[in-house]
Amino acid sequence: MGLWAAVHAERCGLNTLLADAGRLGSGASGGLLGALMPHMPDRWSEKKQFQFDALVSLEAEIAALEAATGLSAGYNRSGRLIPLPKPHLNRIARGHSEDAERHWRAGERRFQWHVLDRPDVDGWVEASAGQSGFVHDTLAGRVAPRSLISVLIAFLQHAKHVRIMENADVAALDPDRGTAKMGSETVTFDRCILAAGHRSFPLLQDLTSGLKQPLGRPVKGQAALLRAEIDPALPTIFLDGLYVVAHEGGHVAIGSTSENRFDDPVSTDAQLDALIEAARAIAPILRDAPIVERWAGLRPKAIDRDPMIGRHPDHPRLIALTGGFKVSFGLAHRLAEAAVCIAGDTDCEFFLPESFAISSHIAVASR
Repeated sequence: MGLWAAVHAERCGLNTLLADAGRLGSGASGGLLGALMPHMPDRWSEKKQFQFDALVSLEAEIAALEAATGLSAGYNRSGRLIPLPKPHLNRIARGHSEDAERHWRAGERRFQWHVLDRPDVDGWVEASAGQSGFVHDTLAGRVAPRSLISVLIAFLQHAKHVRIMENADVAALDPDRGTAKMGSETVTFDRCILAAGHRSFPLLQDLTSGLKQPLGRPVKGQAALLRAEIDPALPTIFLDGLYVVAHEGGHVAIGSTSENRFDDPVSTDAQLDALIEAARAIAPILRDAPIVERWAGLRPKAIDRDPMIGRHPDHPRLIALTGGFKVSFGLAHRLAEAAVCIAGDTDCEFFLPESFAISSHIAVASR
């Protein structure tokens, strides 16, 4: 989110310092999965509309950055396959198909929620996994997380208005005076966008009175990367929290766990082993695929789960840009654009859902 905010600040001509406690993109964004999954098309809401618009617009945003840098972000609107193991799920899915016809529209573009008797791609997903059929949605996609991070960094390294500062952990933040202490250096600012992932929450809590609960927490996720010579355009398989994502270069990503309690944030264990075995069972081509990498990291989950964005009600020079949990890669570019509009006191072309506002999260944490 911070990298996208710096991109939008550069486009707006705002002089910007991009400060990272470590290396750029070395946190949860440097993972393996990269699934871009839409919400279900039923019970349509402003939140689902925002996510839909973001997923559709991401394609052009990434294409522009790739053209500017000459690098690939590993993006593909490859779709998603969902096995339906029980008959009632097929009935629900057919209702969702009608919902998608109504809501998954962007101008002349239409995206579908097809309900199938069997997979429409051979040799990818075990047919027996969908005893009551399959869903194939054409809105979902994927991106290679580290490749996208590299594209964003390459763009910013040639930016005219952005200065990059790595290994700059914030020791103290005073948004009312407009100062941040990073090691031995103190920097001044007119506006501060706080996009430090789960590390944003304690900083925001220290600046917020009346809280009875934490504003957010880190949630550990584990994932793995396997090597398999498959078509990288194959749709992502999704079943009961398991994602199997085909990527370029003969790689398949598998994930991910959601652990609220953990001893070591960066270790992998039997929980990842179980995911790998489940993926091998549902995708036969992966049964002998070697494991290239095992990964674990911490994702930011705000108290009300939705992203947390907006001007702090007590400190107007401070803008939050965090949370997102499992949807960040699909929304980050739009959320960051909104944050930069707030920082620059300009109107945005779109509206943020009310549940995304930091004031909404503060209200939940104050109950």
